[in-house]
Amino acid sequence: MQCVPHLGAGANHLTVFQRTPSSIDVRANRPTDPNWVKLLAPGWQKQRMDNFSILLSGGHQTEDLVSDGWTEIIRNLILGQGARKFGQGGPLTIEELVELADFEKMEQVRARVDAVVKDRNLAEALKPYYRQFCKRPCFHDEYLDTFNRSNVTLVDTKGQGVDRITATGVVANGIEYPVDCLIYATGFEVGTGYTRRSGFELYERNGQTLSEKWSKGARSFHGFHVRDFPNCFVISNIQSGFTANFPHMLAEQASHIAYIVKHCIAAQVRVIEASAESEADWIETIKELAILRRKFLEECTPGYYNNEGKPAARGDQDGWYGAGPIAFVKVLEDWRADGGLKGLELDRPSGT
Repeated sequence: MQCVPHLGAGANHLTVFQRTPSSIDVRANRPTDPNWVKLLAPGWQKQRMDNFSILLSGGHQTEDLVSDGWTEIIRNLILGQGARKFGQGGPLTIEELVELADFEKMEQVRARVDAVVKDRNLAEALKPYYRQFCKRPCFHDEYLDTFNRSNVTLVDTKGQGVDRITATGVVANGIEYPVDCLIYATGFEVGTGYTRRSGFELYERNGQTLSEKWSKGARSFHGFHVRDFPNCFVISNIQSGFTANFPHMLAEQASHIAYIVKHCIAAQVRVIEASAESEADWIETIKELAILRRKFLEECTPGYYNNEGKPAARGDQDGWYGAGPIAFVKVLEDWRADGGLKGLELDRPSGT
């Protein structure tokens, strides 16, 4: 989405190989008003992040501080629930109201494709046919327009992806397309093995690797602590929180770890790790909450959200905290307020 408009404008000919069409909504990019910036009070960044995450989690806020395409999705869902209280057979359930609001939003996104793309067949291929949030929503003001260019070709693989790469081109739908330059516009890696991304392995006190320990499903306490891996803090979305604004959860996780480290330094704690009981209890919590989204993910088109269409294959315990990011942060806040680092085993020097 980000590179296609620039490539279309600069290349002699651009061929785009599409597995599934992205949901492309209006971005409405515009300069930031410097006078507005002067009105911002200290702490405005965290206030806006909290406001954004609460709204995207279905919570209530008196004001939408971000008011962008992401929060518009939620506003449409909420307004849709309030506007349609009755169906043909009587009162609608919350699930039916959300389904209708979701369909209306996606119809709006699909209608935008018709309004921008001139070729009807091409427009149909570029329409997202799935529910909102089956894939990460995209926002761009030039992407769809690029397909009106005579030097741009779309190869729609109808969800299958390309067949193979040859020495001189790309094979898709059984046809080889010669290319001079191939760009893997597949986005960023997420959900792949941490050893692949970090370039190193972690070993526990008895020599077992973290990859081996997690080979049949992740095991942790709050997603941070792994039994037999003392003084090791894991930051990821596995058994932890997940936010659309990814850096927001990273900040919350960093603050939580900083609290633990500060506590250990003050108490002269040399070694800290999860107890077997706390690790087992947290795994059960993750597995129970995973049921909330499983049906939705099973009905979605393949992607990294649902393990390429097989959410059960990844295992419920490898997902993130199913009650949402705000609820997860509340779990951490309550745990810190309780004091004592409950669920963690501490080793102090003798006499302290």
